[in-house]
Amino acid sequence: MLDFTIGLTEGVAWPWPIAVYLFLAGISGGAVAVAICVNLFRGVHLNTPIMKAATLIGFITIVLGMICLVLDLTNPLFFWRILVYYNPTSVMSIGVMALLFYIPLVFVLMCVVLQQEITSVSWLKWLDPIISFFAKFRVALDWIVLILAIAICAYTGFLISALIRFPLINTAVLPALFVASGFSAGCAATKVLAAWLFGADRHGSDLHVLHAAEWPIMAVEALCLLMIIIALVSGNAAAQAAFAAFTTGMWAQVFWVGAVGIGFLIPLALSFFGSKAFRTGATAFYTSGLAAICGMMCLRLFIIYAGQINSI
Repeated sequence: MLDFTIGLTEGVAWPWPIAVYLFLAGISGGAVAVAICVNLFRGVHLNTPIMKAATLIGFITIVLGMICLVLDLTNPLFFWRILVYYNPTSVMSIGVMALLFYIPLVFVLMCVVLQQEITSVSWLKWLDPIISFFAKFRVALDWIVLILAIAICAYTGFLISALIRFPLINTAVLPALFVASGFSAGCAATKVLAAWLFGADRHGSDLHVLHAAEWPIMAVEALCLLMIIIALVSGNAAAQAAFAAFTTGMWAQVFWVGAVGIGFLIPLALSFFGSKAFRTGATAFYTSGLAAICGMMCLRLFIIYAGQINSI
């Protein structure tokens, strides 16, 4: 057994690998869902740099997230049991069923979108007819993966909101917050990778759509946080005790400095303040995207740790 509580906190049921898993699963679902929505908004199913970046991010992050989840199990070598035994009333079982479909389908979609890059490698040319076969079902594949991606984002919120002993976590707003933050970080990660690896124009129409979508998504995220805070302040004694997570201790600093300062204020400042040359430059572009991703990680850590520590 591995003790992941050493070095951060003690006595928590769900330590940092769960926060990392929630972070990676949120980015995976958010990136894939946003990229597909951009294509659907334009009425196309093209292999744009955004789709290439999103599917690559979506597959890699969900696989890394599953590794974190398996390592956190009491007996990691017996992880296969959760793939065999299901309880339809368990949030975790429902999530595992969704992941069983999402992971292979997002891999197939990634191969279809990156077909040109994959088959350009000499020893992978034999995959061309297989990928071409799956490409015939591209429309259905996009819609199914979109639904599953949104479900994965929401599932991460439902999973921990089932912890009824912790008022900060046990709230119906949490799934909506996780969907919004997943979409926000997914947008940021997709923009950064599309421009850096796939040559997307930072001032092009596709990235402009993503950039424009970030602000209403962040507004929804902020609204969800405000709803949670108001519910705690106006709640019972347990809820008011949990509100201390926002005002005292190390995790309050993680929230205000990391989630709010880095995740919200830095992208806001880089987008609306300073000279036009700076705001449209590469430095501001990449810094803003990485700040949004870092802010989402801080938010997940805050929710997991502060939510479990601040309770009565």
